[in-house]
Amino acid sequence: MEVFLARQPIFDGDLDVYGYELLYRSCRTSAFDGADGDLASLQVLANTLLTFGPARILAGKVAFINFTRGLLVNEHPLLLPAETLVIEVLESVEVDDKVITACRNLVGRGYRVALDDFVPNKHSQQLIEFASIVKVDFRATSERERRQMVRRYGRAGVQMLAEKVETEEEFARARREGFSYFQGYFFARPVILARKDIPPFKVNLFRILAEVHDPRFDFGRVDQLIRQDMALCYRLLRYVNSAAFGWHSDIASIHQAIVLLGEQGMRKWLTLASLPVLASDKPDELVATAMQRARFCELVASCVGLSGRRSELFLMGMFSLLDAMVGRPLDELLGELGLAGDIRDALLGISCEENPLAQVYRLVLSCERAEWDVVATMANRLGIPSEMLSDLHINAASWRLPCSGVANSIPEREAAQLERRPGGVRRC
Repeated sequence: MEVFLARQPIFDGDLDVYGYELLYRSCRTSAFDGADGDLASLQVLANTLLTFGPARILAGKVAFINFTRGLLVNEHPLLLPAETLVIEVLESVEVDDKVITACRNLVGRGYRVALDDFVPNKHSQQLIEFASIVKVDFRATSERERRQMVRRYGRAGVQMLAEKVETEEEFARARREGFSYFQGYFFARPVILARKDIPPFKVNLFRILAEVHDPRFDFGRVDQLIRQDMALCYRLLRYVNSAAFGWHSDIASIHQAIVLLGEQGMRKWLTLASLPVLASDKPDELVATAMQRARFCELVASCVGLSGRRSELFLMGMFSLLDAMVGRPLDELLGELGLAGDIRDALLGISCEENPLAQVYRLVLSCERAEWDVVATMANRLGIPSEMLSDLHINAASWRLPCSGVANSIPEREAAQLERRPGGVRRC
């Protein structure tokens, strides 16, 4: 399997390389293919950490990496050490309390934040206090606008970076205007890096995902499953022995690596290692649909007295398109994963009036297909009011890929705030 990464240098005023922006590419062409933003950023992180290695592609410089809202909120920047990373917050990120809290926590841990394509407005102003670098599109702004931004923010200790600088004249002008860093085609176009990688076995990835997200985390079982996949062994050992950790001695044991990372660390690492692989040769929409189903199942679980099985219902939704992703019959794949019998029955369409999971799954599929009569029947059986169901469906449909692991995709504090309604139904 060949993987790709684009790298564009960022220079200081003396034309020395300060860092590299690392960009997602799906092939050797220099253009971004419009892939899902979460998956694209996740792939950049995965390729940087697990395939190329930070030391090889950065050569002692810092990495500028775009982070979506989901990656920020789930603290995926922590996968790289603070001294190596500049977190680029995209201009498309919707700023809310969770994003602000994430930025505050990351800056508190020593990370630098860069605001991409910065334009002063109500939303961007909420993040300026966390910014070390402000990136300004040189060609989309006037000289007056740029000088105002340099005067206003440069005095606050923020470094100003001019991007899309494409001529020598523009570089000279940007220096006169007070910019400290420069990026654009005048200096260098993004260079495509390619490297062969060992593709993990997809079915084994799903099996390990199910294991690490089981509330009864079994280090021995996870160790055993990872040992069955040469690619995962290689990626895990390479990751824990990278400069990101700085251990005094090399980690040579899979078991030792798992223990050192711990439960939450393994969930983050495995999400990073697996989701881009699972989606590598499939349409983005296939993965997005599976994850939206997973979110819907998880939300419904907390509304029908199944809060203790949220993780399992999330996996039920995620595995519902496993046959399309892997290219094998669903019954065979589910048999290899060792899921609970009521989950298997639900996914295989085995009718059982006493199986609430089958009812939840039928509800999810009926919502997708706009089978409103069936939706009303299933919602009534589960005790979910119609107005609540609409909110759940909108929540799931607008949800992005979970990047911190499925077991905790609904925080405990959120679940604790669910209020019981008469009949055992929870308010979501």
